[in-house]
Amino acid sequence: MSSDEVVGLEDLSLVELDEGQVCVRAQAEQIHFVSLSTSLVDFATTTPLQDDCVSHVPIEIVSNLLDSAGDLLGKNQAEEVLVALSPLLERSHPPPSLCRFFSRQCRAGPRCPLVGQLFTPVVRRAVVRMDFGKYPYMRRFIQDFIQALNCHNDGVNVVRNFVKSMHGPASSCPHPRVLSNLVSVCLAAMFQIFSSKPSNLGLNADSMKDIPYDEQLLCYLAVLDTISEFEDWRPSLAQLLQPIPFPEEALSNSFFTRSLSSVIRRIGTDHRCDVHQMVLGIRDGKEGYFSIFSPSFSGCSDDGELWGLMLERLLSCCHRRKRFLSQLGGKLLGSCLLLALREHEAAQEALCTLLEWQIVQSDDQRVQIATTLQSTPTGRANYLALCSRQLHLKELQQKGGPRKLTLPSRSTDNDLAKLLSCGSFGNLECLSLAFTGVTSACAEQLIKLPSLRYLNLWCTQFGDLGLVLISEHLPNLQVLNLCETRVTDKGLLSLTSLTSLRKLNLNSTHLSAQTLQSLKMKLPALKEIDVRYTDAW
Repeated sequence: MSSDEVVGLEDLSLVELDEGQVCVRAQAEQIHFVSLSTSLVDFATTTPLQDDCVSHVPIEIVSNLLDSAGDLLGKNQAEEVLVALSPLLERSHPPPSLCRFFSRQCRAGPRCPLVGQLFTPVVRRAVVRMDFGKYPYMRRFIQDFIQALNCHNDGVNVVRNFVKSMHGPASSCPHPRVLSNLVSVCLAAMFQIFSSKPSNLGLNADSMKDIPYDEQLLCYLAVLDTISEFEDWRPSLAQLLQPIPFPEEALSNSFFTRSLSSVIRRIGTDHRCDVHQMVLGIRDGKEGYFSIFSPSFSGCSDDGELWGLMLERLLSCCHRRKRFLSQLGGKLLGSCLLLALREHEAAQEALCTLLEWQIVQSDDQRVQIATTLQSTPTGRANYLALCSRQLHLKELQQKGGPRKLTLPSRSTDNDLAKLLSCGSFGNLECLSLAFTGVTSACAEQLIKLPSLRYLNLWCTQFGDLGLVLISEHLPNLQVLNLCETRVTDKGLLSLTSLTSLRKLNLNSTHLSAQTLQSLKMKLPALKEIDVRYTDAW
């Protein structure tokens, strides 16, 4: 090979030819480029010289030529170049320009069989030996490579098999860099997907730009899920994921949290303390997966099933301590109450401990905990056993019950009925059912609360039938919040019988201007009314 040959290839664009001559010249140069690459590789593989540069220098030369003239190559010629380079790439990592060329090949033809055949050895070598912090271009190429594998038939399983092949046959993985590199590729890809504001497009695509964003996410989530299956990889994976390195948009995406739940399940239920404690926040005041997957969090998609499993593991191991239980008695109390209503033993055990150790100081909350425990057979047995040790607890419900009560989010009509069916609620004045799943059917239970003054039904499925019923039986209501409910003029007109009503929130309901005027005329005590985002606004 002479320097004139290289210069001649780089200066193709300087020759002015007619259209037919350009086509012939381009074909000739493509053949020349492939021949040149093959000659370089043949020389490197057959020379008796023993030096790293024997493999690396030809790769650098071809890489520079591809970077400057790669667009002139057709698909077949590009594949021939890749086939020719493959013997050298098994002994040396590709430079940045060649990685960019590989990425373009992955994105342009992800279903091409050669992508998997030729790139897999390159990727395996890079994942084992390279530090992606120093070589970000290699991380991007592997990101595109995984997405290309996902485009094949049964793509997710192809990705999973690739990850399993990186673990190795031994019981303990021999390559400590593999795990961190695979995780960094997935995290970088996820941030890019969510920052690019993707849109759902067709699945029958020949290039990766047409893949729906959930399908793009799925292959990287499959990588994390496969990693979590290996017991020897799980401790390191748990440590890497404990700071919650995912974008905020991902944590509020139900598809993402639902797909990630299998990874968190394996970490949160692992028998080793140094693994399952990683679901807690990395420091005080920092939320962990234990909080994110609680029923109180908007991203929860399983009604707290996973959260209950994590709670059971934490309480049975090393976290039956006041510091941890104080967290349960704070922001996560609603989640504990909800699961206890549904006869979850670990949640009932936690509530009993909150009472026994006097962690919850509010009398209303303590009464609510006691009432919740007594609403199920197992909870009642646990509460009676507790009362036998703590005699002062017997007095909790001998004073007419709590004055204030907030039902946990995601509660249903059955949960409310179960709670109100035991214990005394004659003193209950304030009840919040906001952001729960209650419907008009819960009105049958609400009308049994004669002292009720404040009722919050914000963002529930409550409708006209329930509104008519409470208007007839709760004449002492003074504050009613119906924001974002299903009520219409038909039900709202019944509110005219609530002559004690002082504050009314009808924000984002089907209220008309005519009904609004009627309410103002027939409710003399009404001082505040919110009608934003209605037809009367």
